[in-house]
Amino acid sequence: MDPLEGIRVFDLTHALAGPYCTMLLGDLGADVIKIEAPGEGDHSRGWGPPFVNGESSYFLSVNRNKRSVALDLKSEAGRKAAVLLATACDVLVENLRPGTAARLGLGYEDLKRLHPGLVYCAISGFGQDRPSLAGYDQIVQGTAGLMSITGLPDGPPIKLGVPIGDIAAGMFGANAICAALYARERKGEGAFIDVAMQDSVMALLTYQGGRYFATGEAPAREGNQHPTIAPYGTYATADGFLNLAVGSDSQFEKFCAAIGEPKLARDARFATNRDRQARRQELNMEVEAALGRRTTAEWQAELERAGVPAGPILDLGQVFADPGVHARGVEVSVEHPDAGTWRMVGTPWRLDGTRFQVRRPPPRLGEHTAEVLAEVAGLSADQLEELL
Repeated sequence: MDPLEGIRVFDLTHALAGPYCTMLLGDLGADVIKIEAPGEGDHSRGWGPPFVNGESSYFLSVNRNKRSVALDLKSEAGRKAAVLLATACDVLVENLRPGTAARLGLGYEDLKRLHPGLVYCAISGFGQDRPSLAGYDQIVQGTAGLMSITGLPDGPPIKLGVPIGDIAAGMFGANAICAALYARERKGEGAFIDVAMQDSVMALLTYQGGRYFATGEAPAREGNQHPTIAPYGTYATADGFLNLAVGSDSQFEKFCAAIGEPKLARDARFATNRDRQARRQELNMEVEAALGRRTTAEWQAELERAGVPAGPILDLGQVFADPGVHARGVEVSVEHPDAGTWRMVGTPWRLDGTRFQVRRPPPRLGEHTAEVLAEVAGLSADQLEELL
């Protein structure tokens, strides 16, 4: 049995933060009902290229295990149908601009009166108390400080290669929803969850935030070097690059022996991590001189034998060709009526050794409208015909 089997989710989200949240809930077994505007649908349906037989790869990547219902929320009939669906669900997730759901009659206070057990999660860029600020990942990566610590020391600020603000908010939202559902079992009451993308990115700062609190100085960009551990970063080899993570003094001794430079471990300049960090530039010159003598693959094998953490830098083609990735089942696929066999990145957890199942392919716009309105909202055939 999936952990959230029997839980129904009213999904009033678009783009990424909200859909990622509800996809995680769907992967855990929830019945996710995705509400979309007729004719247009989720904004990301139009984002591309690439498109696969007219379907946006962006949309397909974050909307599996959902049913799509097309409702015109600008119409009275559409709003009434939405309220019927929402009050028949256990969870509502929305990532509209703060205040929009309330204007549609789908705000927490309105629905709570009808359904006290509803777990309501509102995801926004900067929080429900800052409605004038629209939240986009690019903006949030800048305002949350992430771009100030990402990039080369002498280069411009750089954003991450994935929209981490959206993804983090979606993950934190799903986490809080599961906690609220657990609390509801004991208290019998729902909850209102306010998740902000900026807060979510700031929560990821962890030790970088700790460095600021400890020193009062904002951390600078370090490129691929670690700000507190050395040698720890990306180093050139004879044919490419290698990531090293030498996290302790004992590992450093093993590392020096493995690269044929045992004298470095006895060098007073590099005796402890504190010493190595203080003389990181000198140390890096020694390390790169040694690593430049052999290829990445040769060093990886040598360091693995020595018990020193190291790894290559792979592109996505190499990642998804890795037998270890296949063995872990991180890549999943499903048959889509338009896109054909659609490959996706799965969720990383295993529960009792079992991975989640892709029960439904990403839905076509409005594919399940009549089905859901009859099954969940209880509309009769005549009511369905009138509404549709």
